[in-house]
Formats: sequence, structure tokens, C-alpha cells
Amino acid sequence: MTGTVELPAALREIADDFAELTAPERLQLLLEFSEGLPELPERYAGSLDSMEQVHECQSPIFLAVEVADEPADEPGRRPVHLYFSAPPEAPTTRGFAGILHEGLDGLTVDEVLAVPEAAPYQFSLGEAVSPLRLRGMVGMLSRIKRQTALKSQS
Repeated sequence: MTGTVELPAALREIADDFAELTAPERLQLLLEFSEGLPELPERYAGSLDSMEQVHECQSPIFLAVEVADEPADEPGRRPVHLYFSAPPEAPTTRGFAGILHEGLDGLTVDEVLAVPEAAPYQFSLGEAVSPLRLRGMVGMLSRIKRQTALKSQS
């Protein structure tokens, strides 16, 4: 894919960081994002049935999206929070989750919904991981956006 898509500032910074590296260095940075993925809060720990599985991923990954209640009068400005469960033995998948968590968590509903579906292709990971693995990240983003849209209406 040529050109770049418009990304929120935090995701753009991550994409720029990856673009400056060689393929092996990109894998190392992906591993760092994997290691930095926050633990699940207690309300989700041991409750994967309350989370959505991302079937496009080769490893079992689950996610949950929460949309804050405030400001109630401006639904598009409500902050979004993301939670992921990914096994430690799946560093690529955990790394994708880590990127999305760092780049999207805390953004507003409108900002999350504006992220282009092609955003995962902007991290220069095509040389480092297989297209099948990248589709997993696309699946994560798609579910995040869908859950954000649904939960922002309630």
C-alpha cells in the first residue's frame, strides 16, 4: 500500500517509530509493545466470556471496549478505554494489541471511529510479519470500532 492514511497523533507517532527501523528492529519494537500490554483489570480477569474474541488472530485474543459516561451530552467526546487478553506465548498478537492500546486508549469516540480500517498497514510491519498476521490486527481494529460505535449509543 502506498501513501499514508490519517492517524490520530499517538498512532502516527508509533507508525513513524516503526518506519525508521529495519525489519529486525521492527520485530524488537513489536516485542516491546507486547511486553508493555497492560494486565486486565480484575473485572475482566478470568471472565473472557465477557470479552469478544478476535477470530482473525492466529492466537486466542479477546478484547473489551468501554465508553465512559461523561460527557453524556456530547457522546462523540466520551473517552474510550481498551482491554486485551492475549497469551504471553503470542508476542506478535500481544504486540499488535499493545500498539492499538497505546495508540487508541483514552481517545474520544469520534477519534476512534475516524481511524481508517487500513491503519494497521501503516506500521511498516509487512516485511516483518506475514499478511495473515496483519489481518489479525485489522480484525482487532474493526472490532474496537464496532464496539465503540455500539457502546457510544447507550
